Amino acid sequence: QVQLVESGGGSVQAGGSLRLSCLASSYWSSSYCMAWFRQAPGKEREGVAYITSAGTTSYADSVKGRFTISQDDAKNPAYLQMDSLKPEDTGMYYCAADLSVNDCYSGLWRSRSGKWGQGTQVTVSA
Repeated sequence: QVQLVESGGGSVQAGGSLRLSCLASSYWSSSYCMAWFRQAPGKEREGVAYITSAGTTSYADSVKGRFTISQDDAKNPAYLQMDSLKPEDTGMYYCAADLSVNDCYSGLWRSRSGKWGQGTQVTVSA
């Protein structure tokens, strides 16, 4: 079972930046997709961004132009650089590393089910 360690959350004012990190103990395949999700209080979990093992990325419309997902290779953490943060970005952020490339390209990644890690809290104040 893949172990995930998410870190980097914190409290910032609107307009600030944070960089989240997700380190996976392993990947189920050499061709994979890693994604970040978030859940705000009282709301459903939503997909934020993904990156495939080939480096293809995609973002939710709400974070395009402000967030950047990156990963050098499978041995290194995946990062989510979050700039120009808004209060609506507040929530618990989770990563997932058990997605297939097809899951991401097809959009199924947004409805991922299964276990989640402990997440990392992001709080943006106005």
